[in-house]
Amino acid sequence: MSRKQQLPRPGPQPGPPADDTGCSILHVDMDAFFVSVELLDKPELRGKPVVVGGVGGRSVVAAASYEARAYGVHSAMPMTRARRLCPQAVVLPPEHDKYARVSASVMEIFRTITPLVEPLALDEAFLDVSGARRLLGPPAQIARLIRERVAEQQGITCSVGVAATKFVAKLASTRCKPDGLLVVPVDGVVPFLHALPVAALWGVGERTEEHLTRLGLRTVADIAQTPPQVLRREFGSALGAHLHDLSRGRDPRPVVATSPDKSIGAEETFEHDIDDAAAIRRELLRLSERVGARLRAGGHVGRTVSVKLRMANFTTITRSRTLREPTDLAHVIYTTACGLYEAAGLDRIRLRLVGVRVENLTPADEAAHQLALGEPETGWHEAERAMDRVARRFGRGAIGPAALVRPDETKNVSDQSE
Repeated sequence: MSRKQQLPRPGPQPGPPADDTGCSILHVDMDAFFVSVELLDKPELRGKPVVVGGVGGRSVVAAASYEARAYGVHSAMPMTRARRLCPQAVVLPPEHDKYARVSASVMEIFRTITPLVEPLALDEAFLDVSGARRLLGPPAQIARLIRERVAEQQGITCSVGVAATKFVAKLASTRCKPDGLLVVPVDGVVPFLHALPVAALWGVGERTEEHLTRLGLRTVADIAQTPPQVLRREFGSALGAHLHDLSRGRDPRPVVATSPDKSIGAEETFEHDIDDAAAIRRELLRLSERVGARLRAGGHVGRTVSVKLRMANFTTITRSRTLREPTDLAHVIYTTACGLYEAAGLDRIRLRLVGVRVENLTPADEAAHQLALGEPETGWHEAERAMDRVARRFGRGAIGPAALVRPDETKNVSDQSE
């Protein structure tokens, strides 16, 4: 949970429902998404503190249930600290391909409401519902419909902020979590914003917050009451104007329907720096398997394979190769990744982190597949799709390459999409 996610949650709104006239922007945020997806398969853990993340010494928390958050555990926290704060928490390893599948289904629900969907991550998105009002009703009613459909079809909950701008809608969804809905009327934006701490403003990081505090500006109201020229002098023309506009609820950014992921990748930080080339190749295989599964789950193929190699001194190099034909096969990704690793000449250099990424993505159904020379029709494609079917039924750990059968507790893997 970031500083901005620690905003106080408002109590029930008294009186009639808030006026949502002109509030066509929704921000939908899934509640403890990774944990919620895990609990679909593990209902016996409901109500208990649950943490998703690795178990190595350098691991971090990917997600925490609200029961775990009550002990101070939050995402991006080192796992060692999370275990000290909540030793009774159940720690589950992340399964990012599973989260990607559920996320894709949730985004499809959003797109049945409006084509103007702008995903921000696997678990959140902006929607512009101005074009859906005639068919589905006012924005607050549409927000309730979305929450109902997500709960009924996916078995998880979400929180929705409804406002006239993206910035305010996102703040609203944060304040009504978990499993809430908050409308910020157009004429209520200024009172809503001015009670918040300066860290709530989009673009205010720790350094900017410290600078604002030194100036005696602790709330959004303080910023709004500061002359614009003072803000520009202290923070520069662009940031000063930005802070002044947001403090008054001005945010002209439209909802932009985005294209599919530009790349899909996975990284591993070793608990101990290693220079064992065989072990590094095994991890490249593990990462390639995960990337291939996520490509197929998302209906993507990609033409460029890249590897990321971070040495013990934190020097990082990347190498990439563009393939003749786009692929979603872990076998092809792994072979290419190993070639890139070998060409980098780091086989005797201690590495802290390795990563595999596939870029230049296109929809799989638009990419004509040409069989490689000598490849039978029921070759790698059929084998890997059969593995996907087994994984969907029994879990990703139920099947995999023989080289990965040996248990390995020395890593922390985090998947990423851009």
